Amino acid sequence: MSSTFSQVYIQVVFAVKGRENLIHHSWEEELYKYISGIVKNKGQKMLAINGMPDHIHILIGMKPSCCLANLVRDIKRSSSEFISNRNFLSHKFNWQVGYGSFSYSHSALDNVIGYINRQKTHHMKQTFKEEYIDFLRKFEIDFKDEYLFEWYE
Repeated sequence: MSSTFSQVYIQVVFAVKGRENLIHHSWEEELYKYISGIVKNKGQKMLAINGMPDHIHILIGMKPSCCLANLVRDIKRSSSEFISNRNFLSHKFNWQVGYGSFSYSHSALDNVIGYINRQKTHHMKQTFKEEYIDFLRKFEIDFKDEYLFEWYE
C-alpha cells in the first residue's frame, strides 16, 4: 500500500488591527508559545515565529491536507482571545483582516528561519510596509494598494 509523503513550507505574515504597536515585549514570548501550541495541536509543525509590536511572521511545515485559510483563522481567533483573556491590554485585542502567505523550498528554510529570528534588527532598516510589498513583488503576487493592510506611517 502506498502513502503520500510531503511537506509544504509556508511563511504567514499578519498585523495587529489598526497596525497598533500592541504586542509588548513583556508577553510576546507567551503569545508565540501559545500560537506554536495552536499550530502543533492542528497537526502542523512550527518552524519559526517572531515579530514586531505591530505584526508577526510564522513559518509552518504543513501537511497537504491542512487548509491554510482555516489554520490562520484559528490562529488569529484563538490568539486574540488569549491576549484579551490574559488582560495583557486594557481593551479587546484583534488582528487585522487578511494575511500574507509565501511558500518556500526545503533548501531555503535556514535563510527564512534566520530572517524571521532577526525581525527586530531587520526593522531598524526597513518598515513593515516596505517589507510586505517586497514579499509581494518577490513572489510576483498581483496586488492593489487599497487591499493591503492599513498602513500608518
